[in-house]
Amino acid sequence: MFPYFSYRDANAALGWLESAFGFEKVVAYPDEDGTVVHAEMRFGNGALMMGTAEPPPVLDPDAVSPNAHGIYVTVDDVDAHYERAREAGAKIVYPPQDTEFGTRRYRVLDPEGYEWSFGTYRPAT
Repeated sequence: MFPYFSYRDANAALGWLESAFGFEKVVAYPDEDGTVVHAEMRFGNGALMMGTAEPPPVLDPDAVSPNAHGIYVTVDDVDAHYERAREAGAKIVYPPQDTEFGTRRYRVLDPEGYEWSFGTYRPAT
């Protein structure tokens, strides 16, 4: 499991986390305008993932986390895992999708509103 954070300005957050806490940038994937879509930082043998906050395309209007952070869990079969979560009543933030950086993922909220993201991507630790 890996924590992730959505920042209004992920580029600035990368620099701040490096200078303030000594985190090391491992990778950052920008979109066409330079906005960080996905990034990873390392501290010791731990990893933090992040990106730029944006309103997700939600299927359920109540499925918007009040927190811009959550937990990312690596799974082998994203679609099967998604179906299990959906059938259990998870609020869908977004269904399975392929990303620009070569992974498949989905995001949901649990009954208490905590955000969970599951995907095939394995952060570089």
